[in-house]
Amino acid sequence: MTTARPLALRFISGKFQGSEYALTDSGEMLVGRSGDVQIVLSEDMVSRRHARITFDGQRITIEDLGSTNGTFVNGEKIKRCDLKEGDRVLIGSSIFKVVYADQAPANPRRRPNDDSLGRTQARTMTGAIEEIPLPDVLQLLGTSKKTGVLVVHSAQGTGRMRMRKGTIVHVAIDGLVTVGPLKCAYRMLAWTQGTFELEPADESPIPGEIDLAVHELLMEGLRQLDEHNHLRSQLPDLTARLAVPHPLLPPLRDLSPLELDTFQVALNDPIFGTVLDKSAASDLDTSRAVLRLLSGGYLKTG
Repeated sequence: MTTARPLALRFISGKFQGSEYALTDSGEMLVGRSGDVQIVLSEDMVSRRHARITFDGQRITIEDLGSTNGTFVNGEKIKRCDLKEGDRVLIGSSIFKVVYADQAPANPRRRPNDDSLGRTQARTMTGAIEEIPLPDVLQLLGTSKKTGVLVVHSAQGTGRMRMRKGTIVHVAIDGLVTVGPLKCAYRMLAWTQGTFELEPADESPIPGEIDLAVHELLMEGLRQLDEHNHLRSQLPDLTARLAVPHPLLPPLRDLSPLELDTFQVALNDPIFGTVLDKSAASDLDTSRAVLRLLSGGYLKTG
């Protein structure tokens, strides 16, 4: 007879990040800001008695106890639902994931009802992109109507998304002053490694403020990312130089306005990565235009 594998709660964001709670026995625990609950999350976004988690062997149920700011499972606001392995729960700035207990790290972790932990004020929502992909983070922030600056550190750079009540109002990647906010947002969706943190709201003026719902960004951004990935093997390296053949035989009149604009950018700044940065079009549309220019003999690499 096969023994059922026990489940556990692994905190993957917030002040308990890295802590785990093995659900080996039947019972229940309360989550909230009050000092007499099992998991104390001392922050304004958490109600005194925020949620109840019950478990009996393999079944785990979470119930929101009429909290002010809600309980979210996989980006959806819930009143009561069953949890399964892989589900992510957001309460305040803390995110925990349901995992199999034997996936837990070998070294013992502090349990999240440790009183010394429970009295500490949570400063920010933090985590690793490998553990919580950026689209999932954005969905949680959008659904829970968070306000703040989502700062993402990756090998590709440091990006900052300013959010107001779950809506994206500006995006920038450090060092890319010529790249617009929407284009920066699409690029950040492609980042698969690194860390994130939700910093307090930045009250400074926003140049070029946008009004972008998270679901709109994810729908269009992930579509573009998927199509761009299909083209990636055909594209030059970002450091490749794009040169104009001499003499230039194909007529410029045969180019579309986007292709002509891309040709002009490449003429002035011939590095492919710079062309992507300086083009007014999206990375996907610019890449398509570059491929057309290369195949049509308007540009060559090297």
